[in-house]
Amino acid sequence: MLESAPPLIIWAIPAFLGLVGLEAWFDARDRIGMGYQAKDTAASLSMGIGNVLVNVGWKLAAFAAYTVVFTWSPLDLGWTWPVWVVAFVADDFAYYWFHRLHHEVRVLWASHVPHHSSQHYNLSTALRQTWTPWTGLVFWLPLAALGFNPLMLVTVGAVNLLYQFWIHTERIDRMHPWVEAVWNTPSHHRVHHGANPQYIDRNYGGIWIVWDRWFGTFEPEVEPVRYGLTKNLETYNPVAIAFKEFIDIVRDVRASTTWADRISFVFRGPGWAYARHEATETT
Repeated sequence: MLESAPPLIIWAIPAFLGLVGLEAWFDARDRIGMGYQAKDTAASLSMGIGNVLVNVGWKLAAFAAYTVVFTWSPLDLGWTWPVWVVAFVADDFAYYWFHRLHHEVRVLWASHVPHHSSQHYNLSTALRQTWTPWTGLVFWLPLAALGFNPLMLVTVGAVNLLYQFWIHTERIDRMHPWVEAVWNTPSHHRVHHGANPQYIDRNYGGIWIVWDRWFGTFEPEVEPVRYGLTKNLETYNPVAIAFKEFIDIVRDVRASTTWADRISFVFRGPGWAYARHEATETT
């Protein structure tokens, strides 16, 4: 999932678009999987463009926040290669919890749900990104406090995001068991995008799948994946995709009659809110 667009990601955009076009051509020729659908792909590309524009300012603000925390911290781990290795691991660990909580807390899910809104799964889906990226800042500030230089943090974060582009495809089947035991692969990430009951809220890792195996959120790909949401948005309007869940949260809070419900609609999981609506509709 490409939650932000630092310079390294921006430089990669021509390659992203070229690979999307190449995959679309091969999919049309071979007629495999879900393939590409014009309106869906246009929505994904529009979301990606919006994400880049939003991040022009946001990445500067985030970098400034990392710098402030790093400057105040008594720790400075330096630039040696062992520190780079630890930084890559620490970044992916932070990404796991960022990603997991963006599925388990509704107000965070509202930022992340655009990435899951497509009922297709291809390289263009990787570009269907949030327009509210600031919900992730708090997950990386502790790394700056631990002494990782802000430039190192944005670099390893960009590499993490670049890695995740290629796993958004149906053209790569299961890989060698040793690879699948450690790395996040297209098979693992297809599961993450699945709306099948056993696939929901599984496989949060960015580069490595070991976090999911250790924390009990791993699920292998067994049955065919049904992509999208449990209740799909049924729109290709990028503005609606970007903000619909936030609007729904506001509506739910306004309609609630108790503070317990208001708080729950914001901070409990999206599944709780949807179940609450179903219960209300049946009474």
